Amino acid sequence: MAVELRERPAPRQELATLPAIFLHRARLNPGSVALREKHHGIWREYTWADYEERARAFGLGALSLGLQTGERIAILSDDRPEWVFAELGAVCAGLVSVGVYPTNPVNEVAYVLSHSGARLVVVEDQEQVDKVLAASAECPGLQHIVVIDDRGLRGYDDPRLTLFDDVLARGREKHTADPDAFERLIGEREPEEIAMIVYTSGTTGPPKGAMLSESNLAAAVQVTSTAWGDLGPGDRVLSYLPLCHVAEKIFTIYVPLAFGVSANFAESIETVPENLREVEPTIFLGVPRIWEKMAAGVQIRMRDSSRIKRASYHFWIRWGMKIADKRFANRMRTPFPWSVLYALGWLFVYRPLKKRLGMVRCKVAVSGAAPIAPEMLRFFHAIGIPVREGWAQTESSGIGSLTPPDDVRLGTIGVPLELTEIAIDPETGEILLRGPMVFAGYYKDPDATARTVDTDGWLHTGDVGKFDERGHLLILDRMKDIIITAGGKNLSPSEIENKVKQSPYIKECVAVGDRRPYVVALIGLEVDVVGDWATRQGLAVTTYKDLTEKPEVAGLVEQEIRKANEQLASVESIKKFRLLPKELDHDDGELTATQKVRRRVLEERFADLIEEMYRS
Repeated sequence: MAVELRERPAPRQELATLPAIFLHRARLNPGSVALREKHHGIWREYTWADYEERARAFGLGALSLGLQTGERIAILSDDRPEWVFAELGAVCAGLVSVGVYPTNPVNEVAYVLSHSGARLVVVEDQEQVDKVLAASAECPGLQHIVVIDDRGLRGYDDPRLTLFDDVLARGREKHTADPDAFERLIGEREPEEIAMIVYTSGTTGPPKGAMLSESNLAAAVQVTSTAWGDLGPGDRVLSYLPLCHVAEKIFTIYVPLAFGVSANFAESIETVPENLREVEPTIFLGVPRIWEKMAAGVQIRMRDSSRIKRASYHFWIRWGMKIADKRFANRMRTPFPWSVLYALGWLFVYRPLKKRLGMVRCKVAVSGAAPIAPEMLRFFHAIGIPVREGWAQTESSGIGSLTPPDDVRLGTIGVPLELTEIAIDPETGEILLRGPMVFAGYYKDPDATARTVDTDGWLHTGDVGKFDERGHLLILDRMKDIIITAGGKNLSPSEIENKVKQSPYIKECVAVGDRRPYVVALIGLEVDVVGDWATRQGLAVTTYKDLTEKPEVAGLVEQEIRKANEQLASVESIKKFRLLPKELDHDDGELTATQKVRRRVLEERFADLIEEMYRS
């Protein structure tokens, strides 16, 4: 197959398994801080020596419960130190870790536990225990339910329940009896062994279990060690995305193992803004929704500020945008006299704003997991937060492409990372990826594996893309999402949607038009921003649905869509729209656990609104 290929050289690989890398890091920086969590309002620290001790205790403790090499343990919890103790401990002991999203309803928990054949599940608290007990009839192989926080469980008498601390105690006893057991287990790990099963988000059907081998994970850490520049034990990551998602594994597990940085666990997704200000991370991954929320929050605060502050903000943001464009054109160098202008803006607006956002120390800022509007990136570059885009998939162990720090091109997702080959299928335009990070296959699904990885080792990503003249990769859309209009035009819905989502008032946009005469859209409101706007207009509103029923709000959205249409070709422009009558929710099956829209679900659930736009 003739392909357009971009490839990076392969650096030397020293450690062939994730457990070997973990042990090496723990012994290299035993006294450095590895993990931090907030406990009763105070940040509690764990050193790398603590990390190793607890992972060892869990891994040996799990084996003492009768688990055998290759058997699966599941983890159903929000991000916290116990998650990584369990995952690293299990992988070091030769077990296979399986993450389960803590927001999953009972039926999805049952599916993952049953499909993976997990024999042990680590759960965070009573809420997750109840889910597992409700799902356990479908999981006959489940023998142990290990509880981290046992508050509220006094009346529970299921014999499978045991405490996380009790498993650690069993492991410590085993270590005392045989001090070399854990290191022997690590030495027994082979590169081809399966270490983790990471379930995909399931946007088009039941999630598939992507099997990641020891060599996949070792390659991922190796690539990470060259991707982010000059980081070390003094640097900090904020962990807040679900750890069952491969993107968070990169920043909470791979990056700390590669550089010795500390992973700091946010209290919840709601407290991320506050935790950012407390932690002031030097490296931060934001999904587009987080960056959009930050930008919307800035705009709300500016509306509430004094007239002088508002004028200063708007003045310096306009100049910041122009300076950002100069930097893009000069490989991220700020030419004179723009550098002087930027220094003044830094003094008056940019630094205070970065401080307020908790990003004043951030050296590496990344947007990933979904497309983001280029104008959103331009805004953050304008205020001195140089957000870079990354792209990868679960099936590539979270490794793919990344924007170089000295060559930012808005609208692209960077260049291939080390060890990574990326090609474009000349017939379909599909992006193909090859390298040691490509997964070992889908668990219990050889047919899907054969469709996804061809005989030459190319991973068929399902994304359509191309390279620009400087070798940067552009993603046009998912192959399955491409809109082919009744007139035969191929359109990218994500490109249309991102133009609309540049508006601070619009949270979600789902473009529809496949085999239709024109494009229409379902619109979800950014409730905080629109609510603030409505209050300023003197409108009485109580709920999200109440907002969507206000003709003034519909008029506001119409203006925003008109602005977006000015940036689109006529065939791409949105001719009609309807406001979604509710906020999209994971529990209702409308969003994945990582907040991606399940497009097909929405098209079915709101078919009446769509048909109305084509009938009227």
